[in-house]
Amino acid sequence: MTDLLAARWQMGMSLAFHILFAVAGMAMPLLMVVSEWRWLRGGNPVDLQLTKRWAKGTAILFAVGAVSGTVLSFELGLLWPQFMEWAGAIISMPFSLEGFAFFTEAIFLGIYLYGWNRVSRWAHWVAGVFVAVSGAASGMFVVFANAWMNTPTGFRLENGKPVDIDPIAAMLNPSSLPQSVHMVLAAYAATGFAVAGIHAYALLRDNKSLFHRRALEIGLLVGGVAAILQPVSGDLLAKATGRTQPVKLAAMEGQFATETRAPLRVGGWPDVEKRETRYALELPGFLSFLAYGDFNATVKGLSEFPRDVWPNVPAVHLSFQVMVACGVLMMGVAVWAAWRHWKLRDLPASRLFLKCVVIAGPAGLIGVEAGWFVTELGRQPWIIQGVMRTADAVTPMPGLIVPFVTFSAIYLFLGIIVILLLKRQLKES
Repeated sequence: MTDLLAARWQMGMSLAFHILFAVAGMAMPLLMVVSEWRWLRGGNPVDLQLTKRWAKGTAILFAVGAVSGTVLSFELGLLWPQFMEWAGAIISMPFSLEGFAFFTEAIFLGIYLYGWNRVSRWAHWVAGVFVAVSGAASGMFVVFANAWMNTPTGFRLENGKPVDIDPIAAMLNPSSLPQSVHMVLAAYAATGFAVAGIHAYALLRDNKSLFHRRALEIGLLVGGVAAILQPVSGDLLAKATGRTQPVKLAAMEGQFATETRAPLRVGGWPDVEKRETRYALELPGFLSFLAYGDFNATVKGLSEFPRDVWPNVPAVHLSFQVMVACGVLMMGVAVWAAWRHWKLRDLPASRLFLKCVVIAGPAGLIGVEAGWFVTELGRQPWIIQGVMRTADAVTPMPGLIVPFVTFSAIYLFLGIIVILLLKRQLKES
């Protein structure tokens, strides 16, 4: 394994592990705030029990997310020193604001966890709101930095060096808003459905449990609304990608030739050597509409660009297909849940419905992972799109296979601990 490949694998593994806790840290506080709101308005003790249980789960996920996030911050400097030296002054603002949001979240989470019966009920709920808002803000600021890597702005190149740096312009780059909104909605959808899937499984075993019924309702409320809104943010992000990263868009869709009325492909496998995508169901004109809002628009294919700037097309295309499939599954279940609640008023009564929620439970987390594969793999071979290649940013330190194995073992250990702790929390229900 080359040092570049080892560095990429280590960073990818760290991101794949951390992002699960990042999305939970963004969304779990919202679930507990909604639950506590219902308790404050209705006085149902089950809502209070649910709130306290979710608060404990949030604390566990927050702690592990803080550890894995700290590891990532070290890895940026250790594995990619050239990138940090070149870009540090440009993207320092979103990272600084993320740190502020993180500490705000930590402070109010402490008040929330230890403030029961020490502050008024409504003051306690407001502390939870601050946890939810700062958690979402923390995630958005990190995405701002990642968006800059996709669409770098806020500086001018002079002799290969950035000058006239404008950190605000860099933070508010063309990808910031569509990518951050997409990520926040993905976090709410993924976490909401994961929670709903767990409690739907419990209801299949005990359909009389009011605790699991209330948890299912809130999980589907948060996750379902986000899943229904997600295609709107996806459309905005696709159009931004079409304008700023046409190579990534072409790889996502397995689009090798430049076409008018380019088709949207469902499934399929890109054959890079023959420059065609086989076995796909093609919807004529829909890729043109998705990227440019016009069914007759021309979409540039990969053949328009040098071969050495292509990403791994099969991996990007497959990841994109998995992400979309997971999103469609969650949206379908969300619409079904909304219909059952509005028409039948018996959301958890149908065993078929509960089984579908269980199946959809992990879909959001899988979709989040697949979406980040699209974002990161689709930008390759660039670490900063069009400015710096990944190979030029990696550390010259040899022997990176050793930290890769070490951190893999650490993440495996942390993952097992989290599963055991959350399983104990669920058994107490």
